Amino acid sequence: MVRGKTELKRIENISRKQVTFSKRRGGLLKKAFELSVLCDAEVSLIIFSQTGKLFEFSSSSTNKIIERYQKNDKNSNDKIILEQTTEHLKEEVISMSRNLEVLENSKRRLLGEDLDSCSIDELGKLEEQLDRSLRNIRERKNQLFREQISLLKDEEKVLMKENAELHEKYVVRPLPLFIDRQEEENPQTRKMEVETRLLIGPPK
Repeated sequence: MVRGKTELKRIENISRKQVTFSKRRGGLLKKAFELSVLCDAEVSLIIFSQTGKLFEFSSSSTNKIIERYQKNDKNSNDKIILEQTTEHLKEEVISMSRNLEVLENSKRRLLGEDLDSCSIDELGKLEEQLDRSLRNIRERKNQLFREQISLLKDEEKVLMKENAELHEKYVVRPLPLFIDRQEEENPQTRKMEVETRLLIGPPK
């Protein structure tokens, strides 16, 4: 007599469900053992019952088989890497948040705010930090002044040089006095003098 194919569906009866689980579980564990012996295969079987009870079979170490599975399963590797990356990013976010909070507190204290919670030592360190900052600011300011003065001196030299060149090129020189050519040719004419007399009374 040929046995008909059993339809697979969920068993609703609790007692029947437990009996079926016990039988099938035993058969599955037996098949896993036979497969590992006959084919020299690494087999690991993990079963959790409805109540959460664990049943397992492994031809070798279960952990080693799981690790081997994870190494050969690309999706599992990607998932592990993603989880590790996510965890690392979470740690970085937490660390950055703490650093940001420290910087904000330091900034407020440098501005003279939230000083009530500071101890004497903390106030002394804060004062030293402000003194160093002021010294650095003054040194930088003086450096900028020196650089600006040096540039102005260089510009002054250039302007003085250009001024000297323009003065040499466009200076107004005195012209010689006009002398008549005839006077140049006849020196006696230039030396001629007109004699005049002043007479008082009727002419003689």
